[in-house]
Amino acid sequence: MIFRDRQEAGRLLAESLNVFQGEAKIGRLVVLGVPRGGVVIGYEIARALNAPLDVYVTRKVGAPGNQELAIGAVASSGDTVLDEGLILSLRIPRSYVDAEIARQREEIARQVTIYRGSRPSLDLSDKGVILTDDGVATGSTILAAVRGLRQQPLRQLILALPVGPPDTLARLEEEVDRLVYLRAPEPFWAVGAFYTLFDQISDKEVNRLLEQARSIRDTAA
Repeated sequence: MIFRDRQEAGRLLAESLNVFQGEAKIGRLVVLGVPRGGVVIGYEIARALNAPLDVYVTRKVGAPGNQELAIGAVASSGDTVLDEGLILSLRIPRSYVDAEIARQREEIARQVTIYRGSRPSLDLSDKGVILTDDGVATGSTILAAVRGLRQQPLRQLILALPVGPPDTLARLEEEVDRLVYLRAPEPFWAVGAFYTLFDQISDKEVNRLLEQARSIRDTAA
């Protein structure tokens, strides 16, 4: 299956999450999208389930000279996940790793301000949380988000993903209460290879979707 775009992937994923409609109806479900692509997926899920939507910001820690190669990730909670084996094999200095973590934490703070402004984050206490992104490769970015969310008193954590490699999905499944995914192709190249349209998402678009999700819920209330 090749998804036409993130919107289609989100709608298909939402169909697999219909079992949680009852939880949303009684106000016990929250959808969190990892910016930026995950917010597009999350919007479709939140709209289908009539659940609130928010962001959970994580940032990849990229390798020197190849920022697309993740050697770890940082979550807005402060939690950091590092691939120590890869760092060692690439002989990456600890000074670089520490500096990159600090840089990504600054970017997280910037993004949180842009996406949320002065609004508080959604209350996740005793809630079911659906965490989503547009796909995973190594899984380090989403794992940082999962471990950060695990520090909060959630009722359950559901990870929902359109696509990812089987080994990564198997590792992530051990970290959450429930994993829902649509495709686990082997071999796996890159997340974007499984979308016909995989364009860059702007901060403006993320904000538009968050505002639209709030507007839909306010109208329905």
